[in-house]
Amino acid sequence: MGRPSTSSGRRSLLLGTDSAGDAVRRIAVALTALAVVIVVGTIGYLVLGFTLLEALYQTVTTVATVGFREVRPLGPAGEAFTIVLILLGVGTVLYNLGVLVEAVTEGHLREHLGRRRMERDIAGLRDHVIVCGFGRVGRSATRYPLDRGHAVVVVDTDATRLEGHTGPFVHGDAASDDTLRAAGIDRARALVCALDTDADTTYATLSARALRPDLVIISRARTLGSKEKLVLAGATRAVNPQLIGGRRMASFALHADVAEFLDEVMHDDDLDVRIEQVRLTDTDAVVGRTLAEVDVPGTCGCQLLAVRAPRKGPFTPSPPSGTVLTAGATLIVFGTPEQVGRLRALAAGGRVPTVVDG
Repeated sequence: MGRPSTSSGRRSLLLGTDSAGDAVRRIAVALTALAVVIVVGTIGYLVLGFTLLEALYQTVTTVATVGFREVRPLGPAGEAFTIVLILLGVGTVLYNLGVLVEAVTEGHLREHLGRRRMERDIAGLRDHVIVCGFGRVGRSATRYPLDRGHAVVVVDTDATRLEGHTGPFVHGDAASDDTLRAAGIDRARALVCALDTDADTTYATLSARALRPDLVIISRARTLGSKEKLVLAGATRAVNPQLIGGRRMASFALHADVAEFLDEVMHDDDLDVRIEQVRLTDTDAVVGRTLAEVDVPGTCGCQLLAVRAPRKGPFTPSPPSGTVLTAGATLIVFGTPEQVGRLRALAAGGRVPTVVDG
């Protein structure tokens, strides 16, 4: 048996529960049946000698049980046909009313419309972050990009975890290609995979890497031994939250001020300065120029902490002024969002923005 098409699979994922999809199907069947009754009634009255408008009018008034007079006098054949049409029409209309009332009162129609609206919202996202797994780690991973203005699409197989989540989400298996496509993986900026088991995370990482070879994938490793396997499966980086948490606790114990400063810089929304990265592309105007020529602190106001060589190369802290900027290199800078914005504009356009220091 063949796989369902991508479009139908995506729609079924975004429709949510089966009850909502069943309600929509029942509404479609009911409306189709009503249309068939009207067409059959119109054709029947045409055969009895009515004009097209008279036949349609007589059919609608009969099916709706309005009780108006006949457009033309009916003979025995017409009366018999009208009796059959009344029985079919009234039953069909009552079925339509029942289906619509059920869909409205039980919320299935509202749920369906909400999922369709969410489908359109996800289709319009660009450079968003996909978070697979909405447990404790997934929720924390969702809050960080949201606080910094990035759109996030959550993926989880457990519908109870998604209850109350106001952002876009896809209820499905993160290892499924259809699920990842429904989450907009072809337009995503990054994917965070924090599923319940390392096996599930590995499968989801493999699927995501197969669909997007250039995507940044951060996978959660529950054990130290699984980190290497996740990287082999395609993760850009495998992270063990317990290991990181332990190291942060130890750093607070040994270097409290340094750890607190870095924590505030990276996570405190009230602080106006950030450590940011600016990756250079082939088209950037500063490529091929030295740091002395660019003069990042003088032209943009932010401090250049390090330069990373292309393709995950080594970091060069406090790089010398003679360092030549190359395509694919990453600048690690410390400054306000406005200063980092001026650096991005300088890198893209090669023009020196006006520095207004506060």
